[in-house]
Amino acid sequence: MTSTDLKLEDVGTLPPPGPVGRLFRLIFGGLSLYYVYGLWSVWNYMMTEDGHIEPLIWNGVFASLLLVSYVINIGYSRDWKKRPALFSLIYLLVIGFIGLQSSGDWENTVLATGIVLWELYIFLHLGLCFILAAIIGTPGCEMRAFHHLYGIATGTDTKEHHCPIGPLSAIDRWERKIVR
Repeated sequence: MTSTDLKLEDVGTLPPPGPVGRLFRLIFGGLSLYYVYGLWSVWNYMMTEDGHIEPLIWNGVFASLLLVSYVINIGYSRDWKKRPALFSLIYLLVIGFIGLQSSGDWENTVLATGIVLWELYIFLHLGLCFILAAIIGTPGCEMRAFHHLYGIATGTDTKEHHCPIGPLSAIDRWERKIVR
């Protein structure tokens, strides 16, 4: 499943990840949070000496555009399809244009700041979800980890969602196959 459509399942429908799946979730969470650390580290010098946006900031734009719809839709139980990605693209174009008007250059501090704030949110949310999903064994998509934790803490049932993209579904299937 690669659609950004929200397809929630009843609690207990999806199996929780095994030790290998949890380890990979920890690794992906660590990588996401490491990128957040990198973004935070360049906060005071987002522009290079020759007036360009730091390459680290540009590095996450494409991945963020691919991930934002999943983070929002699955993480907040919304069925907005690709709209979060579209709104993100519009946001980036608008702040880029605002920065262009004030500085005369497309690569400007307004755009750099906007990109960093947007990427900080996406990768912080994603990283925390990966780590929490690894710790509590969230079935299916890690973006449901906060919902799963809420369900554990309150004793209520929370919906589950299949992992829509990435290698985690394949790793979980492989692990279940070898454990049988």
